[in-house]
Amino acid sequence: MATEIRELICINCPLGCPLTVTLEDGEVTSVSGNTCPRGDAYGRKEVTNPRRTVTTTVPVDGSATEHMVSVKTATDIPKGKIFDVVSELAGVRAKAPIAIGDVVLANVAGTGVDVIATKSA
Repeated sequence: MATEIRELICINCPLGCPLTVTLEDGEVTSVSGNTCPRGDAYGRKEVTNPRRTVTTTVPVDGSATEHMVSVKTATDIPKGKIFDVVSELAGVRAKAPIAIGDVVLANVAGTGVDVIATKSA
């Protein structure tokens, strides 16, 4: 049985609890240091399947007031896909009018996750 200990800082709330995650043969056996259940869930997820939300801006065509619109992935994506998502977004241009929540790019980088607008333009 191989035991591994990972030290993390929880990012789910402003407390920033220092977490200690213990794994036995790649399976999480315990999470300690958290002051709430979100820390336990974050520690387990971060060591087994780290995911992130990607935010950026894309140019917008046809708007009298805005040249760029802020966008984000609708949900988190695998951490290893971040650069693929950013690369795919590099060639994207939104067309006005665009509203908050509109899909700017569907199924980005084959993740099954859409990129949506976070601002109207």
